[in-house]
Amino acid sequence: MFAFFKTLRKAVRRAILPVAALALAACDPAALGGLGSGLSNSGPRIDTTQPVPVALLVPRGSGQGSDELLANNLENAARLAMRDLNGVEIDLRVYGTAGNASTAAAQAAQAVNDGAQIIVGPLYAEAANAAGVAVAPQNVNVLAFSNNTTIAGGNVFVLGSTFENTANRLVSYAARQGRDRIVVVHAQDVAGQLGRNAIQQAASRSGATVTGTVDYPLSQQGLVAAVPRVKSAIDNAGANAVFMTAAPAGGLPLLSQLLPEAGVSPTATQYVGITRWDIPRQTLDLPGVQGGWFALPDPARAGAFRSQYEAAYGSAPHPLAGLAFDGIAAIGALAAQGNSGALTGSALTQGSGFQGATGIFRLRSDGTNERGLAVATVRDNQVVVIDAAPRGFGGVGF
Repeated sequence: MFAFFKTLRKAVRRAILPVAALALAACDPAALGGLGSGLSNSGPRIDTTQPVPVALLVPRGSGQGSDELLANNLENAARLAMRDLNGVEIDLRVYGTAGNASTAAAQAAQAVNDGAQIIVGPLYAEAANAAGVAVAPQNVNVLAFSNNTTIAGGNVFVLGSTFENTANRLVSYAARQGRDRIVVVHAQDVAGQLGRNAIQQAASRSGATVTGTVDYPLSQQGLVAAVPRVKSAIDNAGANAVFMTAAPAGGLPLLSQLLPEAGVSPTATQYVGITRWDIPRQTLDLPGVQGGWFALPDPARAGAFRSQYEAAYGSAPHPLAGLAFDGIAAIGALAAQGNSGALTGSALTQGSGFQGATGIFRLRSDGTNERGLAVATVRDNQVVVIDAAPRGFGGVGF
């Protein structure tokens, strides 16, 4: 029943926080870290009369079937984006990283030697960090598929949806609904701590109050033992919302079962999750998640991308494939402006952002990103959007 904990530990070793939240993990922040802000406004100048040389780094060559499938999906999505660039031509060259840092660094350096003026990918956080370090002397920016913000900064931008982005959206929405006294429940691993920190920071910006936090070790026994402490934290502070960092592949199924049984009524205390509760689909059938809130990309935009991908390739895209589409779409939109500085940090971080596979997004000068997310609930085992994703920046959620 609790095989998901084994899956979770494996994910930690791969050092990625998957955007689809099939498992949550992170690497040691001290082992990575961005390169600082010194390179954020740098980047090569492009010849606007020629195709833009872009390197796509994918986890091909690792020997893992899942990596090969994802590598193919990322390349497909990138080429799909190239079809709709309003006259901009991309010279795309694809490099396999084998899913590891040393190969990613070597391939990134080779790509720049081959003429690449920007890098899209790679996937895993350590690989993305290594690629960024390898090409920093050439002032080449990296649009990584990771959502691990410990590697963001300098010439590395993360494209994946982050804890901070999701927490900001959900906490601000909860506060507007009067659910402004929050208890945070999180695992003791790095991912749980990052999730907790994101919720706390979002609360400080939205006027909500984190009245308590309850952590638990990554074990069935530890999670079960935490439930009475959650109940006490809610009762003692009069909290009206409980935010959980657990994913469906982690502790969410057990938490959503045990909390109601312990007397934490979902009607009195709003359940909120900062991971995707609709992946896998079976999660929606859990009694404990009914009425809970979570965030997800703009369903209309995501559906349109899925249909476009299926029409082109005959199968549904991997949940992470849209990140490659986004990277190419951003490069194409900037190059279409005819500006030789289209690939500099200042251009990449334009405030108006970009239209991506799953909605609007923009890159921030600290290497992180903001994405337009919808707020959804689970009703009768179905996803129901209760607050639509914004279509432009400056509105709800930002």
